[in-house]
Amino acid sequence: MTVAPHQPELIAGDSDLLLLCDHASAAVPPGIDLQIDPALLGKHIAIDIGAAAVTRRLAEALDAPAILATVSRLVIDLHREPDHPGLIPPTSDGHAIPGNEKADRLDRIARFHAPYHAAIAARIKARRPCLIIAIHSFTPALETGSAPRPWEIGILYNRDTRAARLAIDALEAAGIITGDNEPYSGRHLNTTLNRHGEANGIPSFAIEIRNDLIGDDGGAARWADRLAPILRDLRNRLAPSAALGT
Repeated sequence: MTVAPHQPELIAGDSDLLLLCDHASAAVPPGIDLQIDPALLGKHIAIDIGAAAVTRRLAEALDAPAILATVSRLVIDLHREPDHPGLIPPTSDGHAIPGNEKADRLDRIARFHAPYHAAIAARIKARRPCLIIAIHSFTPALETGSAPRPWEIGILYNRDTRAARLAIDALEAAGIITGDNEPYSGRHLNTTLNRHGEANGIPSFAIEIRNDLIGDDGGAARWADRLAPILRDLRNRLAPSAALGT
């Protein structure tokens, strides 16, 4: 039986800034049984807590198009390459995901991973953005043990530093405790932006917001309000050089 592709959420906007949210949802589609306690779907292993709310608010404030995932990262991680061992995670932060042990990898790629990235590629083809920003959130500390993560926001990037350096400087100037390729490095994990940003010569970076700051509507609204003018200014500064392809 052929199952229809699982489509992402698309938000329209007139700006040439494009927002992405790879881990926006904790949804597990019908027919997939992860064999886990449902309470785990509320944890950071299943969804980037608060990231979708911030993305939607930023899209509205900036009149920017946005593409948001509609499936949990425990079903398939859209921010991993198709051959990555963590694409369909058998464990996550110490929690076993038994239903993924014998998952049909090609089926999940076809149903979830490919449609999400095809939607991003189509949006870029329809109108080339001058800047792509991926919105994520991170937990203050991993359950399996890690040092506390003190940053309010991290800016992640790989080889193309044009937008990231400007973003870090702007956030620090605004008094925001900002990690430079923290809490992990975009040089090691930057899948979505490597594919759609760097591969197309488009300036890009990921914003990681500590999830205890945006875990409710009030927090998401406050941080979207703080970030919107900074991102608007970055877009304006990058637009001329991006249009020239430099």
